[in-house]
Amino acid sequence: MEGFSRRNFIAGAGAAAAAACAAKPLFAMVPKSPFKISVISDEISPDFDHACSVISKDFGLQWVEIRSMWGKGLHDLSDDQLAEAQKILAKYNLGVTDMASPLFKVGWPGAPQSKFGSKHDFGSNDNFKQQDDLLTKYIALAKRFKTDKIRCFDFWRLDDVKPYRAAIDNKLQETAEVCGKHGVLLVLENEMECNTASGPEAARALAAVPSRHFGLNWDPGNAVMLGELDAFPKGWDLLPKHRILHCHVKNAIKGPDGKIVWSPVDKGFIDWAAQFRALKNSGYRGAVSLETHWHGAPTHEESTRISWAGMKKELQDSGTL
Repeated sequence: MEGFSRRNFIAGAGAAAAAACAAKPLFAMVPKSPFKISVISDEISPDFDHACSVISKDFGLQWVEIRSMWGKGLHDLSDDQLAEAQKILAKYNLGVTDMASPLFKVGWPGAPQSKFGSKHDFGSNDNFKQQDDLLTKYIALAKRFKTDKIRCFDFWRLDDVKPYRAAIDNKLQETAEVCGKHGVLLVLENEMECNTASGPEAARALAAVPSRHFGLNWDPGNAVMLGELDAFPKGWDLLPKHRILHCHVKNAIKGPDGKIVWSPVDKGFIDWAAQFRALKNSGYRGAVSLETHWHGAPTHEESTRISWAGMKKELQDSGTL
């Protein structure tokens, strides 16, 4: 090393470091946050590879929530398709936040027909008897995709759920215990078309289903769509924060005709900067997952890009990004 000075060494090391940084793909530079920031992939495209490319390369994220791909619910994919999905996740270095399953998005047996019961949501029209098999599939899928959370609902919304509420709660309790035996958590989403939709209804459900394997997928946008315009902060204030296990991010606003319609994340009744701060201050460190739903741009992908820009701004304004 004759003639190789300390100054030469430092300069050379600096150049090497700069070259290494330049060689890193852009999507390796992920944002720092107390949350697992994710996007539901099919809100971008049914093409799973393309959706993951956008999430990783363009959005700079490390997490994805999976619900469907290639036009099919996860439980309807072949083993070869599931293997391909795993390869795609590895290709883009993405982890999976949860299984966004349609479990229990069906009618409750013996109850009157719900006005929402004719809708199809990647398997939700399967009848009640098939739900146990669906749960078995999603427990296996959760293990395959290395996540410990399975999203569920609590059946199509009834005009009067009171005669059936205790039985529904018992079913959720039993299902949570089954999940617990397999090392996974059952996460109930408050959904405007199901029997738990608002903040108060979510708080009631958590009190009625005490399993330590059961928690909430908090979605204040869904509560707003039901008509609970003060879902944050009023509905949020009712919730036991330690039982919030997942969070969906979207927004809604009053349209020209007075009806509530979906909107980009940074426009609407939910003050997401304040909600993100409240989540952080409560000790929440789980996923905040973009579920666009607003389709005001020409394509789903463009709409999701606009919503992600709004969500990113709200995260930054909240000090959580």
